[in-house]
Amino acid sequence: MKVSVTGALPATPERVWEVLADWEHQADWMPDVAWMRLRGDERALGARLDVRTKVFGVPATTDVMVITGWEPPRRMAVEHRGMVKGSGEWLLEPLAGGTRFTWVEELHMPAGAVGEAVLRVYWPVQRRNMQRSVRNLAALLSAGGGD
Repeated sequence: MKVSVTGALPATPERVWEVLADWEHQADWMPDVAWMRLRGDERALGARLDVRTKVFGVPATTDVMVITGWEPPRRMAVEHRGMVKGSGEWLLEPLAGGTRFTWVEELHMPAGAVGEAVLRVYWPVQRRNMQRSVRNLAALLSAGGGD
């Protein structure tokens, strides 16, 4: 399943990139992340992250993400390798006074039709989480946070 959300952020693409690449603080603005930890110290293409994901607000699974696209400050892409599989992408475009932020996720669940049915039921929640994340990120940047 694929979902995309877009929003305007009150900071330059360079500043937005800094906040996005601050893995350890993504739980500050992503409501479905309990914590995220970088494996090693490289913040670049090929980096691996452990992500504790919340489902309906409850920490439910720890998955691995691998950075598959790293084009500062324009594009970051990940591959989800865990209970949920697929890809995600963040695109940043300069706007007058800020950045247009587009987030695309294309995810799949194991277990064939059953897994896909579960994902289909959860998908509206996922879309709301992504929309809320974009609003939270905008508020964080407006307040000068993420430093």
